[in-house]
Amino acid sequence: MGEVVAHELGRDLDDCAIYGREGHTGERRAETIGFSTIRGGDVVGDHTVLFAGIGERIEITHKSGSRMPYALGSLRAARFLGGRASGLYDMQDVLGLR
Repeated sequence: MGEVVAHELGRDLDDCAIYGREGHTGERRAETIGFSTIRGGDVVGDHTVLFAGIGERIEITHKSGSRMPYALGSLRAARFLGGRASGLYDMQDVLGLR
């Protein structure tokens, strides 16, 4: 998700990503893209893209309650690869989104 956001902003994610903020207070520089991680309880996969401004925010969230969707995606990818030539494929290929 970070790569897509950086691309659309015309930025290189390697140059603008900030991972974690331990010990840092105050605002993050506007040209950066911040990432944070939360692990706990039975959280399997909660992913949120947050566009935050002054007094408002837009959130795009995906939540997974089990690892089953990831396993099913792996099986679908394995079936997709069967009989194909060697090469670089991604999930857009697997899902027929190209």
